[in-house]
Amino acid sequence: MEFKDYYKLLGVEPDADGKTIKAAYRKLARKYHPDVNPEAGAEDKFKEVAEAYEVLKNAERRAEYDELRRYGGQRDQGFEQPRGRQRGQSSADFEGDFADFFSSAFGNRGNRSSGFQGYSDFQQSAARGQDVEVEMPVFLEDIISDVQKTIEYRIPAYVNGQVTEVKKSLKVKIPKGVSDGGRVRLKGQGAPGQGDAPNGDLYLHIRIVPHPIFDVEGHNLLITVPIAPWEAALGAKVKLPTLTGKISLSVPPNSQSGQKLRIKGKGLPMKNGTGDLYVIFKIVIPEHTNEESKALWQSLSDISAFDPRTEWEKPNV
Repeated sequence: MEFKDYYKLLGVEPDADGKTIKAAYRKLARKYHPDVNPEAGAEDKFKEVAEAYEVLKNAERRAEYDELRRYGGQRDQGFEQPRGRQRGQSSADFEGDFADFFSSAFGNRGNRSSGFQGYSDFQQSAARGQDVEVEMPVFLEDIISDVQKTIEYRIPAYVNGQVTEVKKSLKVKIPKGVSDGGRVRLKGQGAPGQGDAPNGDLYLHIRIVPHPIFDVEGHNLLITVPIAPWEAALGAKVKLPTLTGKISLSVPPNSQSGQKLRIKGKGLPMKNGTGDLYVIFKIVIPEHTNEESKALWQSLSDISAFDPRTEWEKPNV
Protein backbone atom coordinates (compact mmCIF):
# COMPACT_ATOMS: atom_id res chain seq x y z
CA MET A 1 0.00 0.00 0.00
CA GLU A 2 1.32 3.44 -0.92
CA PHE A 3 2.21 5.51 2.11
CA LYS A 4 -0.04 8.53 2.61
CA ASP A 5 1.22 11.80 4.01
CA TYR A 6 -1.71 12.83 6.20
CA TYR A 7 -0.28 16.29 6.78
CA LYS A 8 -0.15 16.99 3.04
CA LEU A 9 -3.67 15.62 2.62
CA LEU A 10 -4.96 18.19 5.13
CA GLY A 11 -2.63 20.94 3.90
CA VAL A 12 -1.00 21.54 7.31
CA GLU A 13 2.55 21.50 8.64
CA PRO A 14 3.77 18.48 10.66
CA ASP A 15 3.99 20.66 13.78
CA ALA A 16 0.42 21.97 13.43
CA ASP A 17 -1.58 22.03 16.63
CA GLY A 18 -4.91 20.28 17.11
CA LYS A 19 -6.93 23.42 16.45
CA THR A 20 -5.24 23.97 13.08
CA ILE A 21 -5.69 20.34 12.09
CA LYS A 22 -9.37 20.42 12.99
CA ALA A 23 -9.95 23.65 11.05
CA ALA A 24 -8.19 22.22 7.98
CA TYR A 25 -10.23 19.03 8.14
CA ARG A 26 -13.53 20.88 8.44
CA LYS A 27 -12.73 23.10 5.47
CA LEU A 28 -11.95 20.09 3.27
CA ALA A 29 -14.80 18.00 4.66
CA ARG A 30 -17.33 20.70 3.79
CA LYS A 31 -15.91 20.74 0.27
CA TYR A 32 -15.93 16.99 -0.34
CA HIS A 33 -18.70 15.63 1.91
CA PRO A 34 -20.76 13.21 -0.23
CA ASP A 35 -24.01 14.83 0.86
CA VAL A 36 -23.04 18.14 -0.73
CA ASN A 37 -20.57 17.24 -3.48
CA PRO A 38 -21.80 14.75 -6.10
CA GLU A 39 -18.76 15.19 -8.34
CA ALA A 40 -16.69 12.17 -9.34
CA GLY A 41 -13.79 11.64 -6.95
CA ALA A 42 -15.26 13.78 -4.14
CA GLU A 43 -16.25 10.73 -2.10
CA ASP A 44 -12.75 9.24 -2.29
CA LYS A 45 -11.23 12.59 -1.35
CA PHE A 46 -13.54 12.86 1.66
CA LYS A 47 -12.51 9.39 2.83
CA GLU A 48 -8.86 10.39 2.58
CA VAL A 49 -9.19 13.59 4.62
CA ALA A 50 -11.42 11.86 7.19
CA GLU A 51 -8.86 9.07 7.50
CA ALA A 52 -6.08 11.64 7.99
CA TYR A 53 -8.04 13.53 10.64
CA GLU A 54 -8.99 10.37 12.52
CA VAL A 55 -5.29 9.61 12.97
CA LEU A 56 -3.90 13.10 13.59
CA LYS A 57 -6.56 14.22 16.09
CA ASN A 58 -5.51 11.45 18.50
CA ALA A 59 -2.20 12.08 20.28
CA GLU A 60 -1.21 8.42 20.55
CA ARG A 61 -2.09 7.53 16.96
CA ARG A 62 -0.38 10.67 15.73
CA ALA A 63 2.80 9.76 17.59
CA GLU A 64 2.79 6.31 15.98
CA TYR A 65 2.16 7.81 12.57
CA ASP A 66 4.90 10.45 13.01
CA GLU A 67 7.41 7.71 13.76
CA LEU A 68 6.40 5.84 10.62
CA ARG A 69 6.57 9.04 8.62
CA ARG A 70 10.12 9.73 9.75
CA TYR A 71 11.14 6.49 8.07
CA GLY A 72 9.37 7.43 4.88
CA GLY A 73 6.58 4.92 5.35
CA GLN A 74 8.95 2.02 4.75
CA ARG A 75 8.20 -1.43 6.05
CA ASP A 76 9.90 -2.47 9.29
CA GLN A 77 13.68 -2.61 8.91
CA GLY A 78 14.78 -3.36 12.42
CA PHE A 79 14.09 0.02 14.00
CA GLU A 80 12.30 0.23 17.32
CA GLN A 81 8.59 -0.44 16.97
CA PRO A 82 6.14 2.37 17.73
CA ARG A 83 4.10 1.81 20.84
CA GLY A 84 0.99 -0.23 20.14
CA ARG A 85 2.39 -1.98 17.04
CA GLN A 86 3.71 -5.51 17.12
CA ARG A 87 6.85 -6.77 15.45
CA GLY A 88 6.09 -7.57 11.85
CA GLN A 89 3.28 -5.03 11.49
CA SER A 90 4.27 -2.73 8.65
CA SER A 91 3.37 0.86 7.96
CA ALA A 92 1.02 -0.47 5.29
CA ASP A 93 -0.75 -2.51 7.98
CA PHE A 94 -1.09 0.59 10.16
CA GLU A 95 -2.47 2.65 7.28
CA GLY A 96 -4.70 -0.19 6.14
CA ASP A 97 -6.51 -0.26 9.46
CA PHE A 98 -7.74 3.28 8.91
CA ALA A 99 -8.28 2.98 5.17
CA ASP A 100 -10.47 -0.08 5.69
CA PHE A 101 -12.37 1.69 8.47
CA PHE A 102 -13.30 4.66 6.31
CA SER A 103 -14.01 2.51 3.26
CA SER A 104 -16.75 0.84 5.24
CA ALA A 105 -18.38 4.20 5.92
CA PHE A 106 -19.75 4.24 2.38
CA GLY A 107 -22.13 1.29 2.33
CA ASN A 108 -21.29 -1.56 0.00
CA ARG A 109 -19.10 0.44 -2.35
CA GLY A 110 -15.91 -1.51 -1.91
CA ASN A 111 -16.00 -1.57 1.86
CA ARG A 112 -14.32 -4.02 4.16
CA SER A 113 -14.54 -4.57 7.87
CA SER A 114 -11.65 -3.80 10.15
CA GLY A 115 -11.29 -7.54 10.65
CA PHE A 116 -11.83 -9.66 13.71
CA GLN A 117 -9.42 -10.51 16.48
CA GLY A 118 -8.17 -13.83 17.71
CA TYR A 119 -9.85 -16.31 15.42
CA SER A 120 -6.94 -18.66 16.09
CA ASP A 121 -9.11 -19.75 19.00
CA PHE A 122 -11.69 -21.04 16.51
CA GLN A 123 -11.64 -24.83 16.73
CA GLN A 124 -13.63 -27.46 14.94
CA SER A 125 -14.48 -29.04 18.25
CA ALA A 126 -16.20 -25.86 19.41
CA ALA A 127 -19.99 -26.04 19.52
CA ARG A 128 -21.28 -22.48 19.40
CA GLY A 129 -19.96 -20.25 16.65
CA GLN A 130 -17.41 -17.57 17.47
CA ASP A 131 -18.52 -13.99 18.12
CA VAL A 132 -17.16 -11.41 15.69
CA GLU A 133 -16.46 -7.75 16.46
CA VAL A 134 -16.37 -5.07 13.76
CA GLU A 135 -15.89 -1.32 13.91
CA MET A 136 -18.71 0.45 12.07
CA PRO A 137 -18.24 4.08 10.98
CA VAL A 138 -21.47 6.07 11.00
CA PHE A 139 -22.32 9.53 9.67
CA LEU A 140 -24.47 11.77 11.85
CA GLU A 141 -26.95 11.81 8.98
CA ASP A 142 -27.20 8.00 9.21
CA ILE A 143 -28.30 8.19 12.84
CA ILE A 144 -31.39 10.26 12.07
CA SER A 145 -32.38 8.38 8.90
CA ASP A 146 -34.14 5.06 8.35
CA VAL A 147 -31.74 4.04 5.59
CA GLN A 148 -30.07 0.67 5.95
CA LYS A 149 -26.30 0.43 5.53
CA THR A 150 -24.65 -2.57 3.93
CA ILE A 151 -21.59 -3.78 5.78
CA GLU A 152 -19.16 -6.50 4.77
CA TYR A 153 -17.07 -8.41 7.27
CA ARG A 154 -15.23 -11.71 7.55
CA ILE A 155 -16.01 -14.67 9.74
CA PRO A 156 -13.94 -17.76 10.57
CA ALA A 157 -15.28 -20.95 9.01
CA TYR A 158 -14.16 -24.43 8.05
CA VAL A 159 -13.74 -24.99 4.32
CA ASN A 160 -12.49 -28.42 3.24
CA GLY A 161 -11.29 -29.08 6.75
CA GLN A 162 -9.27 -25.86 6.97
CA VAL A 163 -9.95 -22.73 9.00
CA THR A 164 -10.34 -19.77 6.67
CA GLU A 165 -12.09 -16.44 6.42
CA VAL A 166 -15.42 -16.13 4.63
CA LYS A 167 -16.82 -12.78 3.55
CA LYS A 168 -20.31 -11.98 4.75
CA SER A 169 -22.61 -9.11 3.75
CA LEU A 170 -25.39 -7.74 5.92
CA LYS A 171 -27.85 -4.85 5.79
CA VAL A 172 -28.00 -2.95 9.07
CA LYS A 173 -30.32 -0.21 10.29
CA ILE A 174 -28.65 2.13 12.76
CA PRO A 175 -30.45 1.62 16.09
CA LYS A 176 -32.16 4.58 17.70
CA GLY A 177 -30.13 6.04 20.52
CA VAL A 178 -26.74 4.84 19.29
CA SER A 179 -23.75 6.98 20.28
CA ASP A 180 -20.04 7.12 19.55
CA GLY A 181 -18.31 4.17 21.19
CA GLY A 182 -21.59 2.27 21.53
CA ARG A 183 -21.79 -1.46 21.00
CA VAL A 184 -24.60 -3.13 19.06
CA ARG A 185 -25.24 -6.88 19.18
CA LEU A 186 -26.69 -8.70 16.18
CA LYS A 187 -27.65 -12.16 17.33
CA GLY A 188 -26.60 -15.09 15.18
CA GLN A 189 -24.64 -13.04 12.64
CA GLY A 190 -21.21 -14.23 13.74
CA ALA A 191 -19.35 -17.39 12.82
CA PRO A 192 -21.44 -20.53 12.11
CA GLY A 193 -21.89 -23.09 14.88
CA GLN A 194 -20.91 -26.71 14.52
CA GLY A 195 -23.68 -29.20 13.90
CA ASP A 196 -26.89 -27.98 15.49
CA ALA A 197 -25.12 -25.45 17.73
CA PRO A 198 -26.10 -21.77 17.35
CA ASN A 199 -24.10 -19.24 15.42
CA GLY A 200 -22.00 -16.66 17.20
CA ASP A 201 -23.07 -13.04 17.41
CA LEU A 202 -21.85 -9.96 15.57
CA TYR A 203 -20.91 -6.96 17.68
CA LEU A 204 -20.72 -3.56 15.98
CA HIS A 205 -18.56 -0.93 17.63
CA ILE A 206 -20.00 2.42 16.57
CA ARG A 207 -17.57 5.13 15.50
CA ILE A 208 -19.07 8.45 14.45
CA VAL A 209 -17.22 9.94 11.49
CA PRO A 210 -16.13 13.53 12.33
CA HIS A 211 -18.64 15.98 10.87
CA PRO A 212 -17.52 19.13 9.03
CA ILE A 213 -19.86 21.37 11.05
CA PHE A 214 -21.08 19.69 14.23
CA ASP A 215 -19.23 18.42 17.29
CA VAL A 216 -20.80 15.62 19.32
CA GLU A 217 -21.17 15.33 23.10
CA GLY A 218 -23.22 12.26 23.90
CA HIS A 219 -26.54 12.84 22.16
CA ASN A 220 -26.08 16.60 22.01
CA LEU A 221 -24.62 18.51 19.07
CA LEU A 222 -22.50 21.66 19.21
CA ILE A 223 -22.09 24.20 16.43
CA THR A 224 -19.94 27.32 16.38
CA VAL A 225 -21.78 30.21 14.74
CA PRO A 226 -19.68 33.12 13.42
CA ILE A 227 -21.35 36.49 13.90
CA ALA A 228 -20.30 40.02 12.97
CA PRO A 229 -19.62 42.55 15.75
CA TRP A 230 -22.73 44.54 14.83
CA GLU A 231 -24.85 41.34 14.91
CA ALA A 232 -23.51 40.64 18.38
CA ALA A 233 -24.22 44.18 19.56
CA LEU A 234 -27.59 44.80 17.94
CA GLY A 235 -28.99 41.28 17.63
CA ALA A 236 -29.80 39.56 14.35
CA LYS A 237 -31.62 36.75 12.61
CA VAL A 238 -29.37 34.13 11.00
CA LYS A 239 -30.00 30.86 9.18
CA LEU A 240 -28.69 27.96 11.23
CA PRO A 241 -27.96 24.53 9.71
CA THR A 242 -29.22 21.44 11.56
CA LEU A 243 -29.22 17.78 10.59
CA THR A 244 -32.83 18.13 9.45
CA GLY A 245 -32.55 21.44 7.56
CA LYS A 246 -32.00 25.12 8.22
CA ILE A 247 -33.84 27.02 10.94
CA SER A 248 -34.01 30.71 11.90
CA LEU A 249 -31.91 31.65 14.94
CA SER A 250 -32.32 34.89 16.90
CA VAL A 251 -29.00 36.31 18.05
CA PRO A 252 -29.75 38.25 21.25
CA PRO A 253 -28.46 41.84 21.49
CA ASN A 254 -25.16 42.21 23.35
CA SER A 255 -24.18 38.59 22.68
CA GLN A 256 -20.69 37.60 23.79
CA SER A 257 -18.10 35.46 22.04
CA GLY A 258 -18.29 31.98 23.58
CA GLN A 259 -21.88 32.48 24.74
CA LYS A 260 -24.06 29.36 24.42
CA LEU A 261 -27.67 28.98 23.38
CA ARG A 262 -29.60 25.73 23.69
CA ILE A 263 -31.99 24.62 20.95
CA LYS A 264 -34.10 21.84 22.35
CA GLY A 265 -34.64 18.65 20.37
CA LYS A 266 -32.22 19.36 17.51
CA GLY A 267 -29.57 16.89 18.62
CA LEU A 268 -29.33 13.14 18.09
CA PRO A 269 -32.14 10.67 18.82
CA MET A 270 -32.08 8.80 22.11
CA LYS A 271 -34.08 5.79 23.24
CA ASN A 272 -36.40 8.20 25.01
CA GLY A 273 -36.40 11.58 23.32
CA THR A 274 -33.85 13.62 21.42
CA GLY A 275 -30.69 15.45 22.40
CA ASP A 276 -30.22 19.20 22.03
CA LEU A 277 -28.21 21.48 19.78
CA TYR A 278 -25.93 23.98 21.49
CA VAL A 279 -25.00 27.13 19.59
CA ILE A 280 -21.69 28.78 20.50
CA PHE A 281 -21.22 32.33 19.23
CA LYS A 282 -17.90 33.42 17.78
CA ILE A 283 -17.51 37.12 17.00
CA VAL A 284 -15.57 37.55 13.76
CA ILE A 285 -13.92 40.82 12.71
CA PRO A 286 -13.81 41.58 8.95
CA GLU A 287 -10.38 40.86 7.48
CA HIS A 288 -10.47 44.00 5.33
CA THR A 289 -11.97 47.46 5.95
CA ASN A 290 -12.29 50.51 3.73
CA GLU A 291 -11.84 54.12 4.81
CA GLU A 292 -15.55 54.63 5.47
CA SER A 293 -15.84 51.59 7.72
CA LYS A 294 -12.63 52.59 9.53
CA ALA A 295 -14.15 55.97 10.23
CA LEU A 296 -17.26 54.34 11.67
CA TRP A 297 -15.16 52.11 13.92
CA GLN A 298 -13.22 55.15 15.07
CA SER A 299 -16.44 57.04 15.76
CA LEU A 300 -17.70 54.14 17.87
CA SER A 301 -14.41 54.08 19.76
CA ASP A 302 -14.62 57.81 20.46
CA ILE A 303 -18.14 57.75 21.91
CA SER A 304 -17.96 54.44 23.76
CA ALA A 305 -16.82 54.21 27.36
CA PHE A 306 -16.48 50.46 27.16
CA ASP A 307 -13.19 48.96 28.38
CA PRO A 308 -12.94 45.17 28.01
CA ARG A 309 -9.90 45.08 30.32
CA THR A 310 -11.37 46.61 33.47
CA GLU A 311 -10.64 43.39 35.37
CA TRP A 312 -6.93 44.15 35.02
CA GLU A 313 -7.35 47.44 36.84
CA LYS A 314 -8.51 45.89 40.10
CA PRO A 315 -5.92 46.42 42.85
CA ASN A 316 -4.01 43.40 44.01
CA VAL A 317 -5.22 42.02 47.29
